Amino acid sequence: MKGGLGAALFVCYEQCMTLPHIPDPIIGDIASIDAIEHVIVPRVRDIGDFKVHRALPAAERQMIGPFIFFDRFGPVMMRAGAGMDVRPHPHIGLATVTWLFNGKIFHRDSLGSEQAIAPGELNWMTAGRGIVHSERTPALERASGQNMFGLQSWVALPKDVEETPPTFEHVAQTLLPLLSDRGRKVQVIAGAIYGARSPVKTLSDLFYADARLEPGASLPLPPEHEERGLYLVNGHIEIAGVEFEAGKLIAFKPQSEVIVTAFEACHFMLLGGEPMDGPRHIWWNFVSSSKEKIDAAKEEWRTGRFKIVPGDDKEYIPLPS
Repeated sequence: MKGGLGAALFVCYEQCMTLPHIPDPIIGDIASIDAIEHVIVPRVRDIGDFKVHRALPAAERQMIGPFIFFDRFGPVMMRAGAGMDVRPHPHIGLATVTWLFNGKIFHRDSLGSEQAIAPGELNWMTAGRGIVHSERTPALERASGQNMFGLQSWVALPKDVEETPPTFEHVAQTLLPLLSDRGRKVQVIAGAIYGARSPVKTLSDLFYADARLEPGASLPLPPEHEERGLYLVNGHIEIAGVEFEAGKLIAFKPQSEVIVTAFEACHFMLLGGEPMDGPRHIWWNFVSSSKEKIDAAKEEWRTGRFKIVPGDDKEYIPLPS
């Protein structure tokens, strides 16, 4: 969806921004920062090929909506002959969401899926009761070298579908709604926001979007979801009188009015949804409402009872000690 539809949707929210009950923020006024619940500084983790910046889970909060894991990898230039090699490993109780800004990754899984992913395309893999996958640099990009930059997030599954059969879905960029007007662009990756819905099948009420603003542009974040967050990929923004630089994850208070204003060209992710139906246990690549299910998954992987990845069955990541 492009052009007029996006403009019409944004006009609606632009009008909301001028209503009397949304006062202009006053820098230094305590009430002006009431929208912000947490500002999370990601932890840096070295995973061998490159460093990742992990924003979720965090000490401040485990999840934002169903999003329980949020990693930024890169930007990093991978030299010719080198590449990313995430060997086969298992997941349960979650969906993995891969979103690239630069570079390509080749995905294989135990369902037999084989899929290259490029910037602007969506890989959504629902692990459910159990799946194994690998992520590697494609042969052409390995030979030539490439700049890698992107995000991987995990979405925890509701209790009643934690044991759902695993699935994999790839969505081309042309099928993801794109809303655009007056220096604002929002691509809806998953779920629904601004009246537009992604075609990918999700198992909970959520939203995930890629937003870009030109200098001086403003964008409201609708309040209909109880839990909302913003991850600033690059640029310099202001929210409720507070300025933010790239690399922070901001969690907002329920029902608070949030307006993002760009001081310069900026790029950020919008994410969240309804609260999960209880806390989740997370250990290695496993997420579950039950410690017993995680213990069972550990034993299945240790004893080789997960299905293998066709075409990538010579290596695997061992169970951590």
